[in-house]
Amino acid sequence: MKRSDEAPLQERKVTQEIKQKLQAELDELESELRVHLPKEIKRALEFGDLRENAEYRAALDRQNIVKARIVELRQRISEIGSIDLSKVPRDRAGYGSTLLLYDSERDEEITYRLVTPEESDPQAGMISTMSPVGKSLLGKEEGDEVTVRTPAGARTFEIKRLTTIHDEVKSE
Repeated sequence: MKRSDEAPLQERKVTQEIKQKLQAELDELESELRVHLPKEIKRALEFGDLRENAEYRAALDRQNIVKARIVELRQRISEIGSIDLSKVPRDRAGYGSTLLLYDSERDEEITYRLVTPEESDPQAGMISTMSPVGKSLLGKEEGDEVTVRTPAGARTFEIKRLTTIHDEVKSE
C-alpha cells in the first residue's frame, strides 16, 4: 500500500473511538433536550408562579447547559474529524507521541503519551496536548530538556526516547 493511501486509514483508526464516544454523548444530550427537558419544563410550569419556581429555573438552567454542551460536542467531533496525521511531526513530539522522560531531581523515568483532551488519563500516563505538561512537550525532540510548570512547581525532564505516532503505526 502506498504511503499516501495509509494516512486516511490511520487517521480513522486513531480518531474513530474518540468520535464514537463523543457522538454517543451528543445523541444522549440531544434526546434529553428533545424529550426529557420539555416534560420537565412543562411539569414545572404546572407549579404556578414562575418567580418562585425553583423546579422551573432548574429545568431552564439544565436546558441551557445541555444546549451549550451540544454545541461544544459538535465542534469537537468536527475538529477530531479533521485531524491530519500527515501534519503531525515525524521527528518531534506531537499528537500520539510516546515520550520516555527522565526526572533527575527524583531520579525516575516517566512515560507519557500525548493525546486529545477526551483521551486524557494522567494516572495512566495519557497526557492531553492541551495540558501544561502536554503543551511544554509539543515540538520537542529526543535529547531535549524540558521544564514543565505544574501545580506542584517547575520540573525539568530530559527526553530519553521519543516514539511518534508514525513510528507506532509502522510497528503494528
